[in-house]
Amino acid sequence: MGIDVGSVSVNVVAVDERNRIIFKTYDRTNGQPLEIIRRGLNNLYRFIDGEYEVAGIGTTGSGRELAGTIVGADVIKNEITSHAVATMDEVPDVRTIFEIGGQDSKIILIKDQMVVDFAMNTVCAAGTGSFLDHQAERLNIPIEVFGDLALQSDNEVRIAGRCTVFAESDMIAKQQYGFSKPDIINGLCIALVRNYLNNLGRSKRLEPPFVFQGGVAANKGIVAAFEKEMRHEIIVLPDFNVMGAKGIAIIAKEYLHTKGIKTRFKGFDSLELTFKPSSFICHDCSNNCEVVMIKTEKEIIAIWGDKCGKWKNQKDRLLEDMRNKDKNKVY
Repeated sequence: MGIDVGSVSVNVVAVDERNRIIFKTYDRTNGQPLEIIRRGLNNLYRFIDGEYEVAGIGTTGSGRELAGTIVGADVIKNEITSHAVATMDEVPDVRTIFEIGGQDSKIILIKDQMVVDFAMNTVCAAGTGSFLDHQAERLNIPIEVFGDLALQSDNEVRIAGRCTVFAESDMIAKQQYGFSKPDIINGLCIALVRNYLNNLGRSKRLEPPFVFQGGVAANKGIVAAFEKEMRHEIIVLPDFNVMGAKGIAIIAKEYLHTKGIKTRFKGFDSLELTFKPSSFICHDCSNNCEVVMIKTEKEIIAIWGDKCGKWKNQKDRLLEDMRNKDKNKVY
């Protein structure tokens, strides 16, 4: 099993012994990632219906630590590794991966089935799924047909794509000039792809095969803009929106197989407990780390965020403090 907890969606995937996806869910988090994980696991449990056994589980994405702690993940890895592994499983000779999600974007360069370079953009939302959702809503167009309209364009309208604020202002101006919605959307798609390539692909040698994944890969206008800029076919795999979850599932499978150990998966009812996250700033050094703790009613199950590992290594002492109800020792 693989769980990818992102800023916009939670993806749950199950693969068989041949790495074929036999179950997948792609659900918006809506600010409730734990609830969406619970829903995904419940759906998977009903799908399995006693026919399969969970042999291993991994978590990835921005919420991988929390999800991994709660479900008992065997492997917790970053999105770069997970996306690369899943893509190489389906396109062994892939050289460049374009990945655009809900609130961030990545580019991954591969040679001889090894990641040789990558870049991430987590600062600017221009071109991400959340920005496109907002523009679709503003134009009163369903996001499902947003990209299709771009393909109906007869003119290339220039839109400023380096900033969400400037892009939206430029789109409003073009509307006032009388340009059609397809022309404006097409111009936006081209601008966002150019911005993506200039920011993440700058000074990098981008070679085919090109694979495009992440939720934004469903946007045909963005795909067409990538093909225009790269002057080459862009591959969009059938499971483009859950590749991170698939990748971490494969990684977990290979890890347990190599180690010859059993899974740590806590079971499908592992999310039925009540979890209480809290955080504090450690002032013991100049790093001023924000330390995150996840607690149930009886124990501290996870601590992370401290660069030196001090608090993480003191989980047992903190648990004893918690039992003694001496909260002053924690903070």
